[in-house]
Amino acid sequence: MRELRGKTAFITGGASGIGLAMAEAFGREGMNVMLADIEATALAAAVDHLRGKQIRAEGVLANVSHSDALRSAALECIAKFGKVHLVANNAGVAAGGQIGTISERDWDWVIDVNLKGVVHGMEIFAPLIASHGEGGHFVNTASMAGMVSPPGMEPYCATKFAVVAMSEGWAVQLAEKDIGVSILCPGFVRTRIHESRRNRPQDYGPDAGSGGEEVAGIASEAVLGGIPVAPVANRVVEAVKANELYIFTHPEFKAFVEARFQRILAGFDASAASPALAVLAQRDAPSGLLP
Repeated sequence: MRELRGKTAFITGGASGIGLAMAEAFGREGMNVMLADIEATALAAAVDHLRGKQIRAEGVLANVSHSDALRSAALECIAKFGKVHLVANNAGVAAGGQIGTISERDWDWVIDVNLKGVVHGMEIFAPLIASHGEGGHFVNTASMAGMVSPPGMEPYCATKFAVVAMSEGWAVQLAEKDIGVSILCPGFVRTRIHESRRNRPQDYGPDAGSGGEEVAGIASEAVLGGIPVAPVANRVVEAVKANELYIFTHPEFKAFVEARFQRILAGFDASAASPALAVLAQRDAPSGLLP
């Protein structure tokens, strides 16, 4: 998608943070923008903000964990703008804590939003984009927590690793339809992700906290000390135009990813030298499973 003007972007979690910043960045490129969010007041304010900048914007309430709600939002976007070309599956929440302290319902909440919300966005919008034949793009928001796994953030990391893995496969599947896929993996950015419990639905039962107050305090401090959202959004625009698979915004985190992969490679070296495996005949890797 080198040319964005006149096309339409649908952005979940679009009422604040990275989502709203992406909406503004895509709007400056001449795109129509449909914001989807779970917070009505913030959504209305975000739409007004964009319109004040002469961006053609609309908003729709949608809980991404409910496929029917997201499907209705997709149809409303088409009713407003005719077609959808770019989808940013950006909505996300966070919970964490020490092992044994995170409630099962908090696990459900994080998985439903961060993982299944992305699945819903891909499965609903991929056929809609393919149907008009003009090409398109998905931006799936993961995190550096989808590349490395700090202790105490297991629910969040599990879902973000999943977004990375799923997106890598979807990128191969959709390439033949002229639909690109990018995985956004930011480090700490000044958003309200540390306050995401404000949007925890009552469906998940009483909110007694995640049991991870110490972890939450550290995370809050890191988020508030993070980079502004605007450069992140501008980087996304660059990457969409260049059809980049991985979008990193914190190059200083490269060393952490390298260290993780060195541990993985060391595991392969240990298996190659293993007496237990030496009895097996040498085998070639299966073809056709990986790109």
